[in-house]
Amino acid sequence: MTDSETPPARAFDPKLLFGGRFGGHGGRLGIVYHDHGDDWSELALPYHADLVGDEASGIIASGPILALMDMATSVGVWLKLDAFKAHATLDLRIDYLRPARPGHTVIGRGECYRITRSIAFVRGQAHDGDPSDPLAHVAGTFMAVEGYW
Repeated sequence: MTDSETPPARAFDPKLLFGGRFGGHGGRLGIVYHDHGDDWSELALPYHADLVGDEASGIIASGPILALMDMATSVGVWLKLDAFKAHATLDLRIDYLRPARPGHTVIGRGECYRITRSIAFVRGQAHDGDPSDPLAHVAGTFMAVEGYW
C-alpha cells in the first residue's frame, strides 16, 4: 500500500457499536468509546455520582471499573479478529493499584495479544488521566464456544 492509499475498511468498527448508544450494563454505567487500534481499544467511564461506592470520599466503586475493563478487553478481541464473535469471559484478574480520583473520567485500555482456536488472551490497564499512573491492571481470557477460527 502506498502513502496515498487509504487502508481497507474494517469489518468490525467499535465506533459504530458505541455510537448506537447500546443498552445493557455498559450503557447503564455510561461507558463510551474513546479510541482503538488493530488489537486494542480504549473506552471511557465518565465520573458520575451513581458510580460512587463511598459517598464520603467520592471514589468510584470497583465494580464499574471492572465492567469497563471487561468491555475494553472484549472489544480488543473483536478488533484483533476484525469480526464480532460471541464469547464469554473465562477469567479476568484485576489488580487495583489505587483508587480513581473523584470527579475524573476513567479510561480503560484493553489489548488482545493472542488468539487460539477457542481462547483469546487479553491484558490492559485503567487510568484517570495519566497512563503512566494506572489505577488498575487486568489480565484474562475469553472463550468462544463456536471457536474463533
